[in-house]
Amino acid sequence: MLVPISSVQEAGVAIRTMRKRAGIRIDDFALIAGVSKQFMTDLENGKPTVQMGKVLGLLKRMAIGVSLDLSDDAVDRYRAELDKSTRRRTLEEASEGQVTARGSKKTTARVKSLRNEPGPADEEARPQKR
Repeated sequence: MLVPISSVQEAGVAIRTMRKRAGIRIDDFALIAGVSKQFMTDLENGKPTVQMGKVLGLLKRMAIGVSLDLSDDAVDRYRAELDKSTRRRTLEEASEGQVTARGSKKTTARVKSLRNEPGPADEEARPQKR
């Protein structure tokens, strides 16, 4: 049965209901779900500032689908915006990966230097002859 959810309180009550129905204690459920007991308590009590990403991840692990009822004309616009957002995120992640790769090379050089193995860091540390 589809149950409309329009607040954190309603989502929390639904999750609490399913958890209790399964006979699982809140601390055990939090451990299984990969969240803290405090997060579960906040969610089940309807705290309005819980993190949306954690809630969606928790629902996914519980095999509970979440959907929005959009009008037909809004669906086309939604898909276009989602595509644009996905492309932007992919570009951002790619540029972050390049920064990480550069940083990890420096780290590798420092580690080699600490092991007394020759590496690029050793070359940089030697005094320049004039």
